[in-house]
Amino acid sequence: MSTLTTREPQRIHPHRFIMWVAIGSIVMMFAGMTSAYIVKKNQGNWLAIELPVLFWYSTAVIVASSVTMILAQKALQTGRSASYKALISLTAILGIVFISLQWMGFKDLELRGIALIGPQSNSASSFLFVITGLHMLHVLGGVIALVVLFFRAFWAKTSETGVVPVQLVATYWHFVDILWIYLFIFYQMIA
Repeated sequence: MSTLTTREPQRIHPHRFIMWVAIGSIVMMFAGMTSAYIVKKNQGNWLAIELPVLFWYSTAVIVASSVTMILAQKALQTGRSASYKALISLTAILGIVFISLQWMGFKDLELRGIALIGPQSNSASSFLFVITGLHMLHVLGGVIALVVLFFRAFWAKTSETGVVPVQLVATYWHFVDILWIYLFIFYQMIA
């Protein structure tokens, strides 16, 4: 006699589904903006801008923050609570450093006489400011999520930290990292 077994279809966690929909929307937004960048560049009156050196440093920082996020996840999975707390904190700090370096990069452009917005600005500088600024806002959202994880790790009533929230934040964090690498390469090759 054989037994017929049926498999219950694996369902995606609703929060994961929402995360992937949000990521898809963000990808579409940045794809549209970088496409508009290319179209506008080909219309003339375009000022080629050399990216600030600080953008290179910020790229290294955000890549390092993805590494610390991976290590934080591994620490959580292996039950090393102190390491998890330290690494999630370090990831948030690196996110803040990234945003700070980006902002200082904008200040560097202004010191070089490149207006980012307003009547003295060029389309190139305005696009750079808007696209990069929106990315910075998305990184700030990730930092806020990391701070929430930080507080949950230190002040939760139980020592058990939920894996799903950490996975969601890690997915989003790696996404904003990859998005910045895309934008950075885009600026280097297209600008």
